Formats: sequence, C-alpha cells, structure tokens
Amino acid sequence: MEINKILLDKLLGQAEGNPRLRLNMDLRTSADDNSQRMLNALLPGTVVPIHRHPESTENVFLLCGKIVEVIYDENGNEKERIVLDPTVGIYGCVVPQGAWHTVEVMEPSVIYEAKDGKYGEDGSETFDAFLKKDIEDLIEMEHRSGSMEVITPLYVSRMLNVPLEEVEKVMRCAQC
Repeated sequence: MEINKILLDKLLGQAEGNPRLRLNMDLRTSADDNSQRMLNALLPGTVVPIHRHPESTENVFLLCGKIVEVIYDENGNEKERIVLDPTVGIYGCVVPQGAWHTVEVMEPSVIYEAKDGKYGEDGSETFDAFLKKDIEDLIEMEHRSGSMEVITPLYVSRMLNVPLEEVEKVMRCAQC
C-alpha cells in the first residue's frame, strides 16, 4: 500500500462524514498483531478525550495539517504543548508511557500513530474514567463517615487537587 496525498485526502473526506470528525485506518497486517499502527484523520472540532497508555509510549507523526499534542500531569493540569507542523519542520513526538494526553486539531490533519498492545487490551484509560473512580471513592468515603450530606464539585476539586471544570464535567456525565 502506498501512503500518498490521494489516500490522505480520501481519509479526510471520510472523516468529514463521521459525526466524531475523525477516522482511523488500521495498518496492521493481521488481527493477531499485538500492536496499534494506524492513520488517524482528524478535523478541527473533533474531541479526543484526555487519555493515557500505561503500558506503552505513543509515537505520533504528522503527515499533513497542524495539531497540538497536549500533555497533562496526574491531576489533569496542562504540563506541555507540542505543536506539530511539518511546514516548519516539526513532524512528530513521542508521548511518554503513562502520560495523560490529548490532541487539539488546528487544521485538517492526518497522523500516523503507533503503540504497543492490542486495542482494548492495552490498559489504556480516559482521564474522565480515572477521575470518575476517584470521585466515586471520595463521595463513598464521605457518605460512610456521615460528615457530609451534599458533596459539591468545588469540595471534590479541592480534595483531589483537580481543576474544577474537569470535576464538574465528570460529575455532570455521571448524572446522565
């Protein structure tokens, strides 16, 4: 298979028709391949949840477009922004194993990404799921102690040292 402009344009066109504004193309040669190698067509406005891969680094190479890889600390605070733009000679990055990260899409882009482990079996998790468990554990502990009847997002934010907007988002989704 040749990875060329025709293929990238086709993927970007298919991403436009996808409600998520992105599309993955699996590049593995067999279902028995225990890695993840793919082209990922991304359009501005797509939302890639903050996530991490505890068992693998993630290699990201930008083939066209412009993106920002955003790295967070354990509490969801932004730590680093890596602007990938092949027109200025910045082609890719390696996201460290276990680092929380997401991508902001500045213009229609296609990345090649690779990491170890089969999709769904590699230990990857979203920050919201991780934070949701911490919030549930805190609320359960407070209810067991009987010290608080109502637990507010501000209280959770302060207790877990996580940005208030992240806590509010997770608590809103938990009530859905």
